[in-house]
Amino acid sequence: MEIPGELIPIVLFIMMGVTAIGWPIARALARKMDRESLQPKIPLELQGRLERMELALDSIAVEVERISEGQRFTTKLLSDRQPQGLPPRQP
Repeated sequence: MEIPGELIPIVLFIMMGVTAIGWPIARALARKMDRESLQPKIPLELQGRLERMELALDSIAVEVERISEGQRFTTKLLSDRQPQGLPPRQP
């Protein structure tokens, strides 16, 4: 099969045109796909639920801290109190 000589420049110019138009389109599509992959795919109802769970966990942490402060205070009071009727311990 013999390729005619005038076909080579025609194909060259067509490929240059396709490349000039296709390259920016391909880059734009690649950037769009890259941006979409960075965004989380969490549904809105699940996102709201996770936010409520986060607030609940924060309030639980505050309450646990209050309980531990009360426990430390009670322990300090009990350790500072001397038992009545018993002599102090001698080492």
